[in-house]
This record gives sequence, C-alpha cells and structure tokens, in this order.
Amino acid sequence: MMKYRVITALALWGAVSGAAEAVGNVADVTVYDRVESRALSVYQHQGRYYVVGKPGNEYQLRVRNRTGGDILAVVSVDGVNAVSGESANWNQTGYVLAPNQSFDIKGWRKSLHRVAAFFFTEHQYSYAARTDRPENVGVIGVAVFRKKLEPQVFLPRERHGGPRAESSEPGSPGANADSASRLAESAGPPRAAPFAPEKSSALGTGHGRSEASRVTYTDFERASPAPEEVITIHYDTYSNLIAMGVIRGPRIAAPTPFPGQFVPDPR
Repeated sequence: MMKYRVITALALWGAVSGAAEAVGNVADVTVYDRVESRALSVYQHQGRYYVVGKPGNEYQLRVRNRTGGDILAVVSVDGVNAVSGESANWNQTGYVLAPNQSFDIKGWRKSLHRVAAFFFTEHQYSYAARTDRPENVGVIGVAVFRKKLEPQVFLPRERHGGPRAESSEPGSPGANADSASRLAESAGPPRAAPFAPEKSSALGTGHGRSEASRVTYTDFERASPAPEEVITIHYDTYSNLIAMGVIRGPRIAAPTPFPGQFVPDPR
C-alpha cells in the first residue's frame, strides 16, 4: 500500500448537532446552509439521500469521524474533487480526520490557506459545468478510508518478571493528539454516471468568494485500496424534488361542482 502526502486542516471538536440531518456510518456528512444557519434536512427516496438547496445560498459540508482511528475523506462535489479540482475518483487527495474529529469543508480548496466558497446556483453556472464537466452536477460524495495500522511487536515476558515492551508515549505517532484534520491523494475508479437527466432549473455548486481555511500537509497510508464507505447525497431545488417525488408536495383542494344552494351576489 502506497503512502500519500496529505493535508491537515484545523479541527472542530465537540458534539455535532442534527443527527437526523447527517448521513453515514464510519463517518457522517451534514450539509449546512450558511445563510440560514441550519443543517439541511435529509430526504430518502428509492435508496438515495437528498437535500433541498436554495439558489444563491452558501453551504458547507461537515464531515465527522465516528471511529477511534484516523480516517481519510475524499470529497467530491458535482463529480469534481473539492481539493485538487480533478474529475473525482476515490484514489485522489482528501481530508484526514483524527478520531472523533469534525471538520467543516466550506469550499473548493485554492491553497493551504484559502478556499472558494460553495454556493447553490443554476446548473449552467456551476463550477463543474463551467469547466466542461456538467455530467455529474447535483451530487456530493465522500469516500472514507481507514488508516493502515503499523505492525506492533510484543516481547515475551520472562518467567520471573523480565523487561516488557515499551508503550507509546502520549503525543507520539502511535497516540493521535493532533488537533487538525488531513487530506490524501490518489487516482482510481471511473466517474459516476449522472443520476438524472439535465434540467435547465437544476442546481449545481458554484465557485464563490475567497475565504480563509487553513490546512497543513501530513502523511496517510490507506488500509485498503477501496473505501470503507461511500456517502452520497443528491441535491436540487424544492420544486424539482417535489416533481421527482422525493418530497410530498402540499395538498391542493380539488374544486367541487356544488358548493352552495343559491347564487350569491358578487363582491
């Protein structure tokens, strides 16, 4: 298994609210509307997860590591790697999170210090469409990898109490006291097929304003060539999700032919 140079980002520690809005097991992902300051509700339909995006609103992805070891999260938005800008596959670079760590991914990474904010926009104005990759606009993906564990050596104890193998000191590479998340690179499977035909009013993700988001490089060796989990969340406008049957629309009263007895005066 090859080692990859990865990026470490400032972490968010503590409880993550809105379990009902999060999707995933090894890690979970929440889509958070930054304008309305709320996690977007997740709808399930025919085995897929959906959220409603509001055109013009900035959003971010919160990824939380639910395990006791380091994980790598390779993030794809509209079929584009959110760090490298390549057409996404899960062997590319991504963010590494320490045990039980959360990190907010606010945009397309432009450097170790800045990102271009994610925001919901019309399909044709999405970053993917503007870079001639419109096929997979409208979907967010996170491929999650576990870290390969270093082999441990145990020395047998002598019958009358000989020396024991030394344990890792706090803060050593074996004990993760890192207060940041990280990113990894690779080059793997083919691009996913589009999940729905393109519609003129469909949503995509734009390349927005520049803002601070500090990260650093680190190393990460994957435990397996395939991800432990792939989290997929589709998104579109409220009206489109109603039309697709994802959300049940408001009931409209049907007109009745005999609502009264006599003809009333007009107003």
